[in-house]
Amino acid sequence: MMGTPGVRRGLEWLLGLYFLSHVPITLLLDLQAVLPRELYPFELRNLLKWYAEEFKDPLLQDPPTWFKSFLFCELVFQLPFFPIATYAFFKGGCKWIRTPAIIYSVHTMTTLIPILSTFLFEDFSKASGFKGQGPKAFHERLTLISIYAPYFLIPLVLLLFMLRSPYYKYEEKRKKK
Repeated sequence: MMGTPGVRRGLEWLLGLYFLSHVPITLLLDLQAVLPRELYPFELRNLLKWYAEEFKDPLLQDPPTWFKSFLFCELVFQLPFFPIATYAFFKGGCKWIRTPAIIYSVHTMTTLIPILSTFLFEDFSKASGFKGQGPKAFHERLTLISIYAPYFLIPLVLLLFMLRSPYYKYEEKRKKK
């Protein structure tokens, strides 16, 4: 089914939108934790503060070092890839995107495992490293998981698409003797 042209183009457009939407999210919100605060206007800093408090997101209220390392990877590796992937998927049929897309999807899914696990299993009491910041009720944990889960699920779809689509499967060309 992933091989039919209509389904393939629809999925490419979905992925193009995903990568296009990721650029402003990364630049305007995510990177506030690793870049100097002077780079961001007061309104953007307040938007992030509102989100972190409203949704009880402990990773953005007071980002731990391990989370900042993921954001640094987002800055250095993922952000430059977003416009390239946006172009490739909106244009469609760019077989050269396969290997970078596989690398991106595996990297992103790997970073989401500790993030989602933190939301599910972390003790957010005042005695924890999160100093009482974070979700208390199970529905608050599920809300955070639902916010972050697409950043696991869409790369999973991308990975499966790149691995399973007959269109994107690499065919080795052999030289004739």
